[in-house]
Amino acid sequence: MPLDPTKNADWEIAEASERHMKTVYQLGEELGLEKQELLPHGHYVAKVDFKSVLNRLAKKPDGKYIDVTAITPTPLGEGKSTTTMGLTEGLGKRGKNVVAAIRQPSGGPTMNIKGSAAGGGLSQCIPLTPFSLGLTGDINAIINAQNLAMVALTSRMQHEFNYTDEQLAKRKLKRLNIDPRNVEMKWIMDFCAQALRDIIIGIGGKDDGFMMRSGFAIAVSSEVMAILAVATDLKDMRERMGKIVVAYDKSGNPVTTGDLEVAGAMTAWMVEALNPNLLQTIEGQPVFVHAGPFANIAIGQSSIIADRIALKLGDYHITESGFGADIGFEKFWNLKCRFSGLKPNAAVIVATIRALKCHGGAPIPVPGRPMPEEYKSENVGWVEKGTENLTHHIKTVMNAGINPVVCINAFHTDTENEIKAVKRLAEAGGARVAVSRHWQYGGEGALELADAVIDACNEPNNFKFLYELATPLRHRIEMIAEDVYGADGVEYSPEALAKAKKMEEDPEISKLGTCMVKTHLSLSDNPNLKGVPKGWKLFIRDILTYKGAGFVVPVAGSIKLMPGTSSDPAYRRVDVDVKTGKVKGLF
Repeated sequence: MPLDPTKNADWEIAEASERHMKTVYQLGEELGLEKQELLPHGHYVAKVDFKSVLNRLAKKPDGKYIDVTAITPTPLGEGKSTTTMGLTEGLGKRGKNVVAAIRQPSGGPTMNIKGSAAGGGLSQCIPLTPFSLGLTGDINAIINAQNLAMVALTSRMQHEFNYTDEQLAKRKLKRLNIDPRNVEMKWIMDFCAQALRDIIIGIGGKDDGFMMRSGFAIAVSSEVMAILAVATDLKDMRERMGKIVVAYDKSGNPVTTGDLEVAGAMTAWMVEALNPNLLQTIEGQPVFVHAGPFANIAIGQSSIIADRIALKLGDYHITESGFGADIGFEKFWNLKCRFSGLKPNAAVIVATIRALKCHGGAPIPVPGRPMPEEYKSENVGWVEKGTENLTHHIKTVMNAGINPVVCINAFHTDTENEIKAVKRLAEAGGARVAVSRHWQYGGEGALELADAVIDACNEPNNFKFLYELATPLRHRIEMIAEDVYGADGVEYSPEALAKAKKMEEDPEISKLGTCMVKTHLSLSDNPNLKGVPKGWKLFIRDILTYKGAGFVVPVAGSIKLMPGTSSDPAYRRVDVDVKTGKVKGLF
């Protein structure tokens, strides 16, 4: 039996649960997969041949489609993955054929302060260790594919610098005239390494590369990861891979992976990664794990492919978007659903009393430090004030035409008066509300939430996008800033403004989607502004082009594409039992 989450760490609960988990063969049979569609990686993890599943079940109606999002979180996170697992277990307890899809954790937060995103308590995705430490190698394939593009770029620059046009022609190369001051792409690695954000490469002689400024981003923020999230099949991925803008030439024209003749090799690294990974909840429901996190600096969605096969295999499918409804849900709504053509039936907004108190005036929790004493006693006033943030997110979901369900992810320190205040205000804002104790009790603790979601899915909705692709870029950014974030408008750096004007003049780029980069810790671009900030304007400091993924990326505020590692990272507590080989300390 699983251990008690009030007494045992997540990794201990996962280890105890793994002694009784289903093999992937049993899981695949229960899910309705045919033998050849299951591609095992050991006994408890497998990839699934998505193409075979979609071809075989093409005429089968899709199940109900549910997205899990949240209010603006504290730095500790408010339990979206835990709620996704708990809701999946709760629907399973109700006898529903349910499938979940979550994002593969990044090594950055896993070894830093946030943990592995497997969920927690009795609502986890298992087996925990392979889930947290590389899984079947998808992120490694992404790193190799993107870094290969950087190898192609930097080697081409070196050769163009060292050779004449005639010498290049003999090598069947044409001069691309790449501008070393205008390189769009970065190297990537899957750790939080702030020391690598800005670097100089090519130091040495002419045989040591072209000396230039460069840098690293975290792997899951890369365009290759975004392509994995939105690609519909291998042909689509290959076409997208060739459109990636790596740099610009000295006349300002884009230089793509196609120009560098590296897109085919990049795709070769990604063939196996295109198949979703199959794992399970602690209670044995199937979970697809595919694509990556970080909706603040990336698209932050589980993959379209995972959703499509899950909707064919299950009567209910629960997918997860990163961080709050202003970031992850907005991208689910206006990017992922636009690319997939899928329409959700409901959205779950996860809220905690802890986060609502933070938005209502309590001290901001700091990861690695004890929770402030103010969170240990009842304060209905803080909760009521903080619920303004929740009702703002409810409005965002309703503006998409989707039925919202608020999940109060209950902690043992929450009081009845605090919970009643949230229910009253959230219901007044137009949402169903359910109290869920899935962390402590698993599926049994999520039955109220499961029932609310079933009811929401049975009601009609009127799904609609916030903007059309014909809407000019700056107008789109303003719509997101004003309608979703609550800003009074948008301001641009001179560089970002020049890029925006140029993009609006390009008929191809002007119709790409818009993938915002913004702090997840506030509705604004200032992480210290809690609740629903008033009287501010969104500052866009740069705009990137992810032409292969199909969107432009406005970068707001001071957020970085390479996070930093804290002074008390999780890796200090991760170790291995040398007798059994089991990993301990993951969370």
